Amino acid sequence: MKDLLCDGFQATVDDCLIRHRSIMDVMTKVQEASARINRALSKSVTSCGCIKVSARRQTYPSEATLQELKQYVDTHVEGSLCEQCREVLEAEIGNSLFYLAALCNLLELNLYDVLLKEHKKLATLGIFNFS
Repeated sequence: MKDLLCDGFQATVDDCLIRHRSIMDVMTKVQEASARINRALSKSVTSCGCIKVSARRQTYPSEATLQELKQYVDTHVEGSLCEQCREVLEAEIGNSLFYLAALCNLLELNLYDVLLKEHKKLATLGIFNFS
């Protein structure tokens, strides 16, 4: 049974997408939406300061197993998003989802099926997926 929320979202996107219906427009809008997420995240660090990025080389014991690596790898993020930055990032990620659904619509792909296939792949490969 298809996921009604995902299918409903994809149908709503199809109803709303008018101006940028060309595959070329949608392709570039997907890229722009991704850049806007990156920009909003950067502004959370540089303008607001609610989070800090403290990046450094990942270190872990050479004898650590693949399953143990997760406990040694750092996200490099310190702090938490403030409410305003969280709202901005949620909006930008939502915009990105809109254009991904639009891309699926134009290519006659089902967003839920894509999500399900990716989930099955991850569940099957687990940590050996190396995403």
